Amino acid sequence: MKISVLYAGLASPHAGWVAIDELAELFAHYFNAEILSPKLIPRQGIDRLVHRNTLVHEPLQTSGGDVLIVVARGPGDLALINSIPDCRHKFGKIYGVMIDSYFQTGYVKETALFDAITVTAHEDIDFPKSQYKIPVHQLYQGADCLTWAPKTFKTREIDIMSFGRTPPSYHSKFSTRFHPAISPYLYLHSPLGNLTGPSVRLERGMLFKLLHRTRISLAFNLFIEPQGDRPRSMMVTSRWLESLLAGCIVAGRRPVSRMADDMLFWPKSTVELSDDPEIASDELIKLLLNNDDLEEQRRSNIYHTISNHDWRYRIESFCKMMNIQIPQSLSDDLMCVHDLAESIKYTA
Repeated sequence: MKISVLYAGLASPHAGWVAIDELAELFAHYFNAEILSPKLIPRQGIDRLVHRNTLVHEPLQTSGGDVLIVVARGPGDLALINSIPDCRHKFGKIYGVMIDSYFQTGYVKETALFDAITVTAHEDIDFPKSQYKIPVHQLYQGADCLTWAPKTFKTREIDIMSFGRTPPSYHSKFSTRFHPAISPYLYLHSPLGNLTGPSVRLERGMLFKLLHRTRISLAFNLFIEPQGDRPRSMMVTSRWLESLLAGCIVAGRRPVSRMADDMLFWPKSTVELSDDPEIASDELIKLLLNNDDLEEQRRSNIYHTISNHDWRYRIESFCKMMNIQIPQSLSDDLMCVHDLAESIKYTA
């Protein structure tokens, strides 16, 4: 069976989507697949204003095959198939794996050309299913645990870390509280050097090394002090899984959703902070003062993330949904994931 994988991340890397790009590359690895990633064509002049919400990509050359898997950051990425001339006739089946599936206004007419897609939340199934008359399955996010789980347990000298979106009032209070020289605590925020460009993948390792040395990682659901006009969602994003995998205590405001209940199911997987940033900063200090008592919780977070949320489990589920034979190399690595989790569980 010839399988191709189409995704945006190789041509247009972005720090906020690296975990999704890793999924695409794992698909390509296990299926020995052709990798396709089209470059954007910049619009010029009046065309840029008239079609500002429509992306155009350079055409890709491929002979096609049995299956095309499109790994989509959001619904708009399903239109990536337009970069392959005569795409629907070149591939026997076209499947989509979508992450930000809650973004309903971002769906494109090309969705109807797919044989089936996956969405992240159960609540996101009905819209594309009824609108485009295609099979829709639910598949949660994951993380590349074999790559990014701590190899050794380091001293955690970073007290609090925030990466990505942080509610402004919390960030302002934490900065005021923890940055002055009189405070013994280190609050590290926005540690990434570049959001886009070729260094994004290189800095991925830096981020995880920082997380491995961090005591508390902050994470807030998208309804806390929302910014911009995008639709909101109570999804569990990559930030939660990456922080838990790294062994951080995850503190903030947990999503209130079936997804959060299903994915963050073990005791004390997250710590709720007050909706008053001043009180929240006191709560963080209390956690830091009890840091030595949290070591068992760190191992629990790592263990449960590896046991339940590795991307390889998602790929296995995808194969079963789409009736694709599970590659032997994937089965072998799933055993490695199991062994890694057990090594964390039983390490004193």
